[in-house]
Amino acid sequence: MPSLDKFHSDTPGSDERSAQWLQLLVGDWSLASDLLRSDLVLWVARDGGAVAVAHSRPATGATVHYEDPVGEVVSQDGDPQLLAVLRGELDGTSPEPVDREARPALRQLVPVNRDGRTLAALSVESPRRDRAPSASDSVLHQLGQRLLRMVREGTYPIAGAPIPPRRGAPRVGDGTVQLDAQGVVTWCSPNALSAFHRFGISGDMTGRTLAELSTEVLQSRAPVDESLPLVLMGRAAWRSDMQARGGTLSLRAVPLQTNGVRDGAIILVRDVTELRRRERELMTKDATIREVHHRVKNNLQTVAALLRLQARRMTSDEARDALTEAMRRVSTIALVHESLLQGSEESVYLDEVIDRCTRLAVDAASASVHRAGGESIPGAGQVEVRTERLGRAGTVRAEEATPLALVITELATNAVEHGLAETGGTLTVRSERTGSHLVVHIEDDGVGMKGAPSGLGTNIAQTLVQGELGGTLTWAARPDGGTRATIDVYLDPISL
Repeated sequence: MPSLDKFHSDTPGSDERSAQWLQLLVGDWSLASDLLRSDLVLWVARDGGAVAVAHSRPATGATVHYEDPVGEVVSQDGDPQLLAVLRGELDGTSPEPVDREARPALRQLVPVNRDGRTLAALSVESPRRDRAPSASDSVLHQLGQRLLRMVREGTYPIAGAPIPPRRGAPRVGDGTVQLDAQGVVTWCSPNALSAFHRFGISGDMTGRTLAELSTEVLQSRAPVDESLPLVLMGRAAWRSDMQARGGTLSLRAVPLQTNGVRDGAIILVRDVTELRRRERELMTKDATIREVHHRVKNNLQTVAALLRLQARRMTSDEARDALTEAMRRVSTIALVHESLLQGSEESVYLDEVIDRCTRLAVDAASASVHRAGGESIPGAGQVEVRTERLGRAGTVRAEEATPLALVITELATNAVEHGLAETGGTLTVRSERTGSHLVVHIEDDGVGMKGAPSGLGTNIAQTLVQGELGGTLTWAARPDGGTRATIDVYLDPISL
């Protein structure tokens, strides 16, 4: 929670262990909020009074706070009961009537204790209801009160209990099961019962061991998570999936304790069959796309190798140069597909491609120049060309990465061959990214421009920038010598 983080960062001498415990509570208190059908507000002491630093609304009922209470301050004489709980003088309160935004509500105060100290106060606030609660509501409320008792005893949240961030985490509204200390079902919500019936467990589950019921329908050949038995018995605060009959249930266990002794558990269950099926489809699609990029990259590298071989057999310098340029352009496209192969999305981190494009541009002119740090050809009269990249271009869509890479390679090659081939110097690619606006400068400190740029490479770059990217490409002389080519484009947003 940002407000809780800000409070601890702004409070001198804040106890790090206490801060971590409160963060852990806030990260998992939606369970108590849903069970109690109540808003939860976390209060901490400050300057003799109190301040609200976190708030949770229930997903199973109406809220009493339409306005976020985070940041509200109580003076040192404003709320005696709340301040008494924070000072450790009052071990909580029973539900009492209060007004919340001109509406009647009930409030219960619970101290958040840890290692014999009161770290904060938890305000449990719910609308006043005229009708009697149903049997299911009563059981859920009882389970929520047991969690509050664990908060008071310093055993909830459960320390060291990792909650994997996998999609499909079950919540109270998805289905709730209550177990006793031996893992026997003592109560099952209608949604949970329906989920288990779809899973293959028939009949009433009350009075039967959940682990035995599940074992009877588990697929014998399907891999089983090693933590599943502990989850089904309610002995470990963990999450696990189990599969049977083509269906998948996501389970989460929350052991319940009294005075440090485990005496039951809450099992949250959700049918995630469709969700897991879609995840498998996405994994298959991702693997297929990666394989396509891999094959395209290999084919393009093969074409580049054939062009290189053919160029070596040419007796005409003009034909050899034309094949070499074609080989370089094909290699540049292969670089983009290699970047797509390494990533998990249909997007490319352009800065890595720029680094490889500049190296390719210098290597393409290897007869007259060599890269700084590389080996020169003895007796060839080569000059040294240094490369540097400034700024950050960021991530771009695959459809835009290919023309951008081609244009940058063409401009970098022109800078090396026409600006630095005789004198050497530095080839600089400077990127400026603001949202979707990208400006890339390709600069050299060589001999400078000799008339307007022309040639096939220049025409290709201009066509790609204007036609494919809808941007502009301009050239200008640098004040301190050399040439600057500028690509100015607006990119399409990357859809997640």
